[in-house]
Formats: sequence, C-alpha cells, structure tokens
Amino acid sequence: MDPQSIYQQLGISAKVFQFGEGILSGLRPRFDEIDQNAETNQAKVIGAMQRNRVSAQCFAATTGYGYDDVGRDVLERVYADTFHTEAALVRPQITCGTHALTVALSANLKPGDELLSPVGRPYDTLEEVIGIRPSPCSLMEYGVQYRQVDLLPDGTFDYEGIRAAINEKTALVTIQRSKGYQTRPTFSVKQIGELIAFIKQIKPGLKCMVDNCYGEFVETTEPSDVGADMTVGSLIKNPGGGLAPIGGYIVGTQECVSRCAYRLSAPGLGQEVGANLGILPAFYQGFFLAPTVVAGALKGAIFAANIYERLGFRVVPNSTESRHDIIQAVELGSPEAMIAFCTGIQAAAPVDSYVRPEPSDMPGYDAKVIMAAGAFVQGSSIELSADGPIREPYAVYFQGGLTWYHAKLGILMSLQKLVDAGIVTL
Repeated sequence: MDPQSIYQQLGISAKVFQFGEGILSGLRPRFDEIDQNAETNQAKVIGAMQRNRVSAQCFAATTGYGYDDVGRDVLERVYADTFHTEAALVRPQITCGTHALTVALSANLKPGDELLSPVGRPYDTLEEVIGIRPSPCSLMEYGVQYRQVDLLPDGTFDYEGIRAAINEKTALVTIQRSKGYQTRPTFSVKQIGELIAFIKQIKPGLKCMVDNCYGEFVETTEPSDVGADMTVGSLIKNPGGGLAPIGGYIVGTQECVSRCAYRLSAPGLGQEVGANLGILPAFYQGFFLAPTVVAGALKGAIFAANIYERLGFRVVPNSTESRHDIIQAVELGSPEAMIAFCTGIQAAAPVDSYVRPEPSDMPGYDAKVIMAAGAFVQGSSIELSADGPIREPYAVYFQGGLTWYHAKLGILMSLQKLVDAGIVTL
C-alpha cells in the first residue's frame, strides 16, 4: 500500500498529504545534519555507559531507604560523564521539571540573596516558585529577592542592563534556554556560554543555573560544557527518551549538586537515600534512546515550521533558522485556530485519540491553557504534544514525537483540522 493511501485511512486528505510532501522534499539536507548530530550524541551516551560499567546489576529494584543502590549511583555517574560535570542528581523523587528547578534554586539561595534572570520573564510555573505571583513557600517568602533584565527587542541579551543589575546580593543567575510560552528565540549553547562568561567576568563567584528543558541532545554540546554551574531538566522531556515514567536531573559542580541532594531529601542524608522502586531500566534505556528520539522530534519541528510559514503564519524559530530546542511556536491568531490545531495533534495520538482538547484552568498558569497529548506517560513533552495559553498572540507550542513518522502524522492532522474548519485554504 502506498503512503498516501495509509494516511487517507487515518483521515488525511490527498491535498493535505501532497502539500506536506512538497514541503518535505526540500528538507533532506537539514534532516541529514540532524542525524549526524544524533550519531555524535549517541556515541557520547554509549561511551559514558561503558566507562561507568553499566551492567545488569544496575537494573535491580530497591525499596525503603535505598542505601547502597548501585544502579542509581551508576546512573548518576553516567549523567555526570555525559554532561561533563563533577556530579549529578537523577531521581524519580523529582516529580517534574519545575520541581527540579525549585530544588536547585532553593538549595543554592539563602535568605537575603538575590536571584537574577538575565533573559526576561521566566516560564509561567516558575513565577510562583520565585514569588513573582505570590504563593506559599515561594523563594520570596523565605527572603530571597528577585530581579530580571528583559531581552532587547531583537531577542538578544541586554549586556549593559545585566552589568547594572549584578550587585553584592546577587547570588545565582537563572538562564532559561527554551522560549517557554513566549515567542522569543531559544538560546544556543554558544550564546549561553558567552552570557555565562560575561557574568562571571563581572562577579567570578556567581553561580549560573541553566534550565535545559527541551534542549538536551539538540546540539552536540550542553550548557554544562560552557560554564554552567548547574544544568537542570526533566526526564519526561528529552533525556528520558519517552520511557522514563517520572523524574528529573540536576548536573553540575559537586558543591551545587550536593546542596540539591540535601534539599531533595534531608540535611545529612543527601544522595545516600532514595530508592529506585524498580524503574531504573526505563531511565537507562530512555537515556540510551534519547539522541535518536530527539532527532525525530527536531525533524517534526522543522517540518511544522516550514508548513505553517508557507501558509503565512509567523513561526518561531522560522523555517530556516538553526535549532536549539525541540519546541516549535506557531502564532495562529485566534482561539479557534489553536483549538483546531490541538484537535489535530490529539487525533493523531496512539492514546486518547478520540478525546477533544478544550481550554481549561491549570495550576501555575494565569490564563486558560489548551493541551493536546495522547501520551503513554502523562504530561510527557517528548511525546507528540501541543499546548499554549489562550491569550494573544494565540500561539501554540508544538513539540515531541517519539518517532519522526508520528510527528509527521500529527503535523499533517493539525493542518487537516484547520482546513476542515475553514481557517486554512490550500
């Protein structure tokens, strides 16, 4: 059976399929480059696993306190080796990316310290963590102050503003690599390195933390390679490879990671406790698969950018820009278009494909949010998903796809729903 017939059985019209194939024909060179990066990253992960002597013993389950958990300890050495850091904390007890960031921030900031964001407003859920939007147990409630320097109109760093913002109380700088629910550029590892070097030239002892969510394995280097004291992320995004059912990671200097471990468990206990509860095989195998999974997601993001830019929508990044995360923002211009797009992503899912996503209130957000994700792991952003707050410029944020072929189907289905709703004409 030819591919067009298979897609028609899934609800994609011949016109939408042919439009997609026309776009795809010009993307082969970029896809080849993505595959080359994936090959490098795959070798990096395998090398780390070999050097740290991963064995079948590492997959054994532990319970209770988790003392002498060989698999947990080896996995953390594998992460530290892969990210070229002194230490790593990789735990199922870290519930999500926001939790990992909260642990890292609260462990390395003390009352009277000041936290600086030199990249403007942080991701929505961090606003309550910091206390920008008042919340119980926020950093501000415990005496940590916050300052931010907005990006320049062209999306670059305001270096003079950053220089003026750093003072004797500034103790930690948080750098969000990805765009979050904003249509600003995602920063490359090179740009992050330049920013960190600038900051440390002004105040050498200042700690720099990078929120690496959605960025792992997109390039062949990571923020930890360019001076970040902590690099933080979620295992249900890139590094979990779609198999990790929960978890987060923090890699960095021994001092920073040790403090994070004390904050996650308890002072005096740190990394010595924390049972793996039998999910280490998924952590290891997911990390092993992550470079290939990320490559498929990147292809999907580039395909989406090229399709929607051709149709006249603003996309961030645009169709030709280099990629530094797996997220593709598409400004659709109306709530109706957002709902149609997300309905298409949901309809392409292997799980809950019959469900229609609707905007709703969600904890940590100040606007209704629509989310489409028929995922094997709830909330897994490395699986095919699309979401966004129902507010101007009515942008939807597309990401993931455990395989390129699923990402392709989802993008075509999103277009099909926009065509069916009369919002787009081919």
